[in-house]
Amino acid sequence: MRVKEYVEVSKPRIVVVLVITAVTSLLAGSRFDNTSGWHVTAWQLGFLALAGALASMGSSALNHYYDRDIDKIMYRTSSRPIPSGRLSPRNVMAYGLGLSVLSVILAWFTLNPVATCMIALGIFFYVMVYTVWLKRYNAANIVIGGFAGSAAAMAGWAAATGSINLLGFLVGWLVFMWTPSHFWCLAIKAREEYASVRLPMLPVLIGNQKTSSYIFVNTAILLPYSLALYFFGLGLLYTAVAAISGSLMLIYHYKLTKNPSPEFAWKAYKVTAPYLVAIFVALALDSLFYYRL
Repeated sequence: MRVKEYVEVSKPRIVVVLVITAVTSLLAGSRFDNTSGWHVTAWQLGFLALAGALASMGSSALNHYYDRDIDKIMYRTSSRPIPSGRLSPRNVMAYGLGLSVLSVILAWFTLNPVATCMIALGIFFYVMVYTVWLKRYNAANIVIGGFAGSAAAMAGWAAATGSINLLGFLVGWLVFMWTPSHFWCLAIKAREEYASVRLPMLPVLIGNQKTSSYIFVNTAILLPYSLALYFFGLGLLYTAVAAISGSLMLIYHYKLTKNPSPEFAWKAYKVTAPYLVAIFVALALDSLFYYRL
């Protein structure tokens, strides 16, 4: 077995981000009302991380399988394992399906039904809703498809609480709100390649300048949304990190409207990328060192 190639189709960087998102949501959700601390077991932590990783790996592999025809055309993706011939499409499909099914079975027997449903929903959204249905046909592809990431956060919250209350939903929705700003920066950078395969990414349809305005507006909505979670029960540590990291994103995305070039979009993308990890780590630490005015 070509381990390196299977790791590549699993998209390990996405796996790490989604596992961090799920685990930190678990820790944040485990805080009892008006108390601080993490009330989780090693069982919950370990099996959530494992089930989440398997779900992300399987979904990513199925994305590689389905996109193999356009991947071979775009320079950025032409060296991936399937278009380069290092792995067969059939093997990647079997690998993706196997890990996806295994993740749901594992979650069912080790977590709880709500967390399991959210893991399954995340797989469904990324593979069927985003990859198969929206990506090639609708400009809202990445916006709606972003719920796959929200499902990971909600799975973590549900693993701790057995349900998804209003705060758990709003925390998960942070991922949905962040995704367009993050991905549209990459789409500006890769605009010509997306155009070459006729993918309806926003910069292809309306140009870099208008897309940069959409990115700025989206971030301008994300910042107050993230701060408003204080009024739903989160503490000062989270709020401070949300204010600082969100403001930094907003500054870069404002600069992007003045210079919507692929080069600056790539810089903005690199600033946007760590935001999600930073704010969810802050969520976990906020529950450990919980304090409100």
